[in-house]
Amino acid sequence: MFFRQLLAKDATLSYFFGCGSCHVGVAVDPVLGDEQWFIDEAAKQDVKITHVIDTHVHADHFSGGRKLAELSGARYCLHESDRVRVNYPFEALQDGQRIEVGNVLVDVLHTPGHTPDSICLVVTDKRRTEVPWFVLTGDTLFVGSAGRPDLAGKETEMAGQIYDTLHQRLMTLPAEVELYPGHTSGSVCGAGMSGKPMSTLGFEKRSNPMLSMSRDAFVTALTETIPPRPAEMDRMVAFNLGN
Repeated sequence: MFFRQLLAKDATLSYFFGCGSCHVGVAVDPVLGDEQWFIDEAAKQDVKITHVIDTHVHADHFSGGRKLAELSGARYCLHESDRVRVNYPFEALQDGQRIEVGNVLVDVLHTPGHTPDSICLVVTDKRRTEVPWFVLTGDTLFVGSAGRPDLAGKETEMAGQIYDTLHQRLMTLPAEVELYPGHTSGSVCGAGMSGKPMSTLGFEKRSNPMLSMSRDAFVTALTETIPPRPAEMDRMVAFNLGN
């Protein structure tokens, strides 16, 4: 397996990984303007980009997902719930779906809360073990924090969904699974996140204050620490929806 992490604009983290021996790769959460980086990395690794996945319709940056998919000939993917929102074709991902990328397995987890369409990607390298190696958590779980719940306009309800998602889905994965979030410190997508761009689920379970709270305390804490809305949020969402 190969794995690349890119620190993009506004403390956004993008990813490129896949199977070098089978010459295939997946791009996750690319930012508009960074398409050439993925194309260059694919050339260096001698792989074809087969899938471009956005973990949700972003509100904090302009997505480069559709453009990268067009340039590379890859499939552009979002969660199936976005069929009723976006104005362009995409490959709809379902909860529990498995994407095979050579010897790399990508399992889709629907993890609503930050947004209704949020997904996390659980990644396994079959050449090493059948146990998941890492999870890309998008804007659901950060190092030291959790995602903001207000973007759908129902912050209390969505904060409860994030709590349920964290404890019923992500934290049921093995403790040694590595966590790679969609942002690092400096992002407006969550409060109190660390500047370290990765962790493990076990370390976060022990040290992330948001994971040791009761559901009621979590909802209160998350809704009381919502950062300011992104400056161009409406334009970004409209662009990312294809409006």
